[in-house]
Amino acid sequence: MSPAAPQDPNAPRFRVRPPANWLNDPNGPFRWQGRYHLFYQYNPAAPVHANIHWGHASSPDLARWEHHPIALTPTPGGPDEAGCWSGCVVDDDGTPTAVYTGVGHDHTGLGTICLARAADPLLVRWHPEPAPVVSAPPEGLDVVMFRDPFVFRHAGRRHALVGAGLADGTASVLVYDCDDLTDWRFTGVLLDGGDPVAADAFGDKAVGWECPQLFRTGDGDHVLVVSLWDGDPCSTGYLTGRLVPDAGAGLRFEPRAGGRLDHGRDFYAPAVLQEDGRALLWGWSWEARDAPGDWAGVLTAPRVVGTRPDGGLRVSPAPELELLRAPAPFGVGPLPVSYDLEVTAHDRTTVTLLRSAGGRLTIRLDPGHGTVTLDRTGWPRAGREGAAPVTVGTAPDARLTVRVLVDGSLLELFVADRATVTERVYQRPGDVRELTIEGAGEVMGWELVPPTTG
Repeated sequence: MSPAAPQDPNAPRFRVRPPANWLNDPNGPFRWQGRYHLFYQYNPAAPVHANIHWGHASSPDLARWEHHPIALTPTPGGPDEAGCWSGCVVDDDGTPTAVYTGVGHDHTGLGTICLARAADPLLVRWHPEPAPVVSAPPEGLDVVMFRDPFVFRHAGRRHALVGAGLADGTASVLVYDCDDLTDWRFTGVLLDGGDPVAADAFGDKAVGWECPQLFRTGDGDHVLVVSLWDGDPCSTGYLTGRLVPDAGAGLRFEPRAGGRLDHGRDFYAPAVLQEDGRALLWGWSWEARDAPGDWAGVLTAPRVVGTRPDGGLRVSPAPELELLRAPAPFGVGPLPVSYDLEVTAHDRTTVTLLRSAGGRLTIRLDPGHGTVTLDRTGWPRAGREGAAPVTVGTAPDARLTVRVLVDGSLLELFVADRATVTERVYQRPGDVRELTIEGAGEVMGWELVPPTTG
């Protein structure tokens, strides 16, 4: 967990973030010798996006996090001299290995693919390789964005995805054969924005797909997650489908359904850890304050992700997060700074979490129509989507349950394990944290506290 000054009610305390300065993309979630390791883009000098290193935290249980020294540092004169950007961590014959984007001072959006090897079992010391394994995008494609490798295994071989954008505005994911991590061979385009399912799911706004991630589901399908880049971070989408062989020993992705991964304004660049029986996902929630303080950026709570029979996404908080619940639950009344809340509605129900002279932060549930609306209009800010209410749908039913995780300014709303909304809501002087409920529903909440059990 992350320290927070008692006088700052907006600072998350239980999600992963460094004690100070800048954080962005989660990188390389990895399970090693009984601990979860999570890395992230990090500027150790200031709360701004520059001078990017890899920060590092680890946990025995996804609830308690310990911060470690910086894992990856730019090498003067090396391929990552201007930044160690996003990537993954894999087990390479018993050696944890970071596969990441190195950028030089004149990168213009094109990165190189670099390796660094762990030098101790705690993954605290890392030795970068002096030369990149991929020094430029493949020839024959007019690539203007190239970054964020993701390594995976399929049919007994190791492959890697790289996020890309072409000069004509086509977003794409490239695929390499890298069974030997030191020898990469470009095998083709896994998928691009011209695919009709992708175009219907994402629209045509993105000119590049960043941070591609891929995980398996129990029925043989895969889920491809991409972060949509239109010159700035835009949103994040998913596609469910199948990997199929392509010419030249390559792979293609055949999608059958897709949509938006998170419906809030403050979620981007998720990273996935494939485990036996489940996949875990973390995202980056950026700051929406007018002026940054001495810290910027936080990672979301870990989410368990999978698919439904119709190809839609299934998402819920990792069950280990219940370790953070205080022993005694609470109901309506004053709210703590950080809490875990469950709401069940049997008819139209409105729950209020925060109120001010300008309005209320509410969640409206309508089981009969299968809709949940987060109304944040009382906390306006400049941004892509303004402060209008956001409504997400689920299956109509006689009852509807949502879960709300709040940690300082980070709010994560889980709608019947079918959709999520991630928002930053900053408490201002005079705002009152108070839980009220109107309608046919029940609420039960728990303050978040440090776990007391091993």
